[in-house]
Amino acid sequence: MKKFIETIKNIFAIEDLRMRIFNTLFFIAIYRLGSFVVLPGVDATRLKSGGASGVFGILDTLLGGAFSNASIFALGIMPYISASIVLQLLTIAVPYFQKLQKEGESGRKKINQYTRILTIPIVMAQSVGFIATISADAILEPGTFFTISTMLIISAGTLFCMWLGEKITDKGIGNGISMIIMIGIVSRLPGAIIGEAAAKGMRGSLIFLIELVVLFLVVMAVIVLTQAVRRIPVQYAKQVGSTAQLNAQRQFIPMKVNAAGVMPIIFAQSLMFVPAIVASVWQNDSDLASYIGVKFSDYTSWQYNVVFATLIIVFTYFYTAISVNPNQIADDLKRSGGFVPGVKPGRDTSEHIDEILTRITLPGAVALALIAIFPALALLGGVTRPFSAFYGGTSLIIMVGVVLDTLNQVESYLLMRHYDGMMKTGKVRGRSQNIALAS
Repeated sequence: MKKFIETIKNIFAIEDLRMRIFNTLFFIAIYRLGSFVVLPGVDATRLKSGGASGVFGILDTLLGGAFSNASIFALGIMPYISASIVLQLLTIAVPYFQKLQKEGESGRKKINQYTRILTIPIVMAQSVGFIATISADAILEPGTFFTISTMLIISAGTLFCMWLGEKITDKGIGNGISMIIMIGIVSRLPGAIIGEAAAKGMRGSLIFLIELVVLFLVVMAVIVLTQAVRRIPVQYAKQVGSTAQLNAQRQFIPMKVNAAGVMPIIFAQSLMFVPAIVASVWQNDSDLASYIGVKFSDYTSWQYNVVFATLIIVFTYFYTAISVNPNQIADDLKRSGGFVPGVKPGRDTSEHIDEILTRITLPGAVALALIAIFPALALLGGVTRPFSAFYGGTSLIIMVGVVLDTLNQVESYLLMRHYDGMMKTGKVRGRSQNIALAS
């Protein structure tokens, strides 16, 4: 406890870090206040109680209830995330964007600008879909004017959230976009815990404690999955006079076990609603279609979870293949005079890295699939629906990733000012320390 208090004192003793923390809290407070400002022309008392369900329920969890509240931040930062995914896929398929990606900082700035521009038509299109989800009784004066004004307000709200995220990155601790998503998720946690405790009551207090212990173990497992790396040793030839000698220091290429992050779950979830939608078209004419529609509308059914887990494993391999390029890593190593001991530079190094990446991706993909289906298992085990969402899936992985990155930012400030780190043993590792040497 003494060490913790001393660390807090050290954090607030650094003026720059202190101001960044206060700025971050200020921007977060603005975002949360905006999440409760209801759209003009909508009667909040007539909105559907109990929140959204299905894909909208997942979206509402990520947005901290802004979606079900029909607020001006109803779509939050999600259209920007959609635009980012589209641009990331374009960097694989379109040569122009591939060239931009290789241009370094200037190329990244152009890609970010294209992402902002693409966000506008995406949020306009998604706002139309959001209007359709609002209860007809809650709209005071439906019509063309309400539709157009709501589209403009929601679009402005998303752009403002995007601006807040960039301000948190520039003036705050960093990771602004991810921070906004995480705050929306965390805001639902206290209510979920209170609701779970109330549902269990005094007689179920032991069960409630067991649920908290299981949640703690699941969080630890997600941290291990997020931090786990396979280090590939690399040596460099050091020029001493006219003779090339091996540098005594050995460096490593850290290959992440879960290099795909949360993206496979997002892709898989977007496809899991397709069978139910397609089956609903023929459910009156076919018993099989009716069976598929029922099973794939229930995310606790074993049929749903088997397909869901399989898709996650497939998408993990796919996204890892497009995000990690062994050929580029091998070429960069060769140009910088580095080599993997016992492996020839060039093609052999690329094949060696690809083989290691393939091996470590399988356990990472299986672990990611288990974490994704764990909320359904928790719900079947008697956990209430709001609280079960924190036992895995997109919400938990995003929270863990953002918290680790934030701790890494604070740790770097402390070490730069010659203070002790945040922990006596070990060290906080974020994404910034898990980048391959190629970058």
